[in-house]
Amino acid sequence: MSSRQAALSLYRRSLRLALDWAVHRHLWRGQALYIRSLFEQNRAVTDPRQQRALLKETEQLLENWKHPDPYCHPTAPGGSKYERNLPVHEAARAPPPPLKF
Repeated sequence: MSSRQAALSLYRRSLRLALDWAVHRHLWRGQALYIRSLFEQNRAVTDPRQQRALLKETEQLLENWKHPDPYCHPTAPGGSKYERNLPVHEAARAPPPPLKF
């Protein structure tokens, strides 16, 4: 993976991590702008060693700031509404067999 792809991946991961901590979207937007400014400060770095060091440092920061209980969308796997209203299986829709006396 090139350093550009790694930086973009870290940027997206940092934005998702900020969503776990921000309760409201308008609070997250300010954090997103701050994160963008941090990445923009190091955009002009061309030395591969410095790039690797910055990527490693960012990885460590993301690991340290990882939310202990990240937000999960209710209908996503692990969410509170996951598989709540599944479609009924065909065998369950069939009428019961008639009773014989």
